[in-house]
Amino acid sequence: MTLKQLEAFYWAATCASFAVAAERLHLSVSSLSKRITELEETLGQPLFDRSGHKAVLTDAGLRLLPQARDLLAAAERVRASLAESPGLRGRCRFGVGELTALTWLPRLIRGVRAAYPDLVLEPYVDIGQVLEQRVADGELDFAVIAGSSSRPGIASTPIGQADFSWSASPAVLEGATRMHPGLLERLPLVTLPAGAGTTRIIDGWLAGRDAGGERLCCNNWGAVVGLLIEGTGVGLLPSHWAAALQAEGSLRVLDCDPPLAALPYAFQYRRDDTRPLVAKLRDEVRAAVDFSAPCRIP
Repeated sequence: MTLKQLEAFYWAATCASFAVAAERLHLSVSSLSKRITELEETLGQPLFDRSGHKAVLTDAGLRLLPQARDLLAAAERVRASLAESPGLRGRCRFGVGELTALTWLPRLIRGVRAAYPDLVLEPYVDIGQVLEQRVADGELDFAVIAGSSSRPGIASTPIGQADFSWSASPAVLEGATRMHPGLLERLPLVTLPAGAGTTRIIDGWLAGRDAGGERLCCNNWGAVVGLLIEGTGVGLLPSHWAAALQAEGSLRVLDCDPPLAALPYAFQYRRDDTRPLVAKLRDEVRAAVDFSAPCRIP
């Protein structure tokens, strides 16, 4: 029995598929399967039931899983304690929302590259709902997502928050300076898709209010800004973007009562992932986070 065999087993058991596990370990699927088969032969019993469409853990596999996790964590601690330098190596795949990508992601990458030049970063941008699933499936090492996770296997560490403002083109507001549900009866609500964090702010503000009307969903902040400037409807923008666009006359920031709640963000990762990579990247994220950074919309 080797650590490489246990590693192959562990990630195959906890990732969405053997293909995801193999990619995470930089192996071919056949090499991953070979290591698992060798481990099964050593133990004298199957760890996966491969008779169905997807391999599932046998009783022996379920019993081995927590022991494999503990052994791999112990091996990682030994490696870290004996390492000549605290640097990180290999590849780190992580997820961020578009707001992060447009504000402080470049700062994060610059800081990580300076601290860990041998670590290859692969950022992936999508809405929070998708990123959380990819973390759970083992496809991403971590993600910066609005809100905390309700999944028992995902840990969430608060890292910051973003403020938003209602905005619209002065041309369609007919002199209005305050946001009220009546605006949504004649103007579409321009918003990100339902899986985005801003949806909970909108739904929270509209809760208990008689507000109907059309929702125009778009999965790109740049497009949302363009639609609002062109007078397509009313929507939320990060407060510092909205203020800058109001200063140039493109949009008007609308007062509202009650004020919009801030949107908290969290560093989310799998609870069973005890690698130093996760803790060190969490520290780098905390140092870089700044949702009020200048907008980088093309």
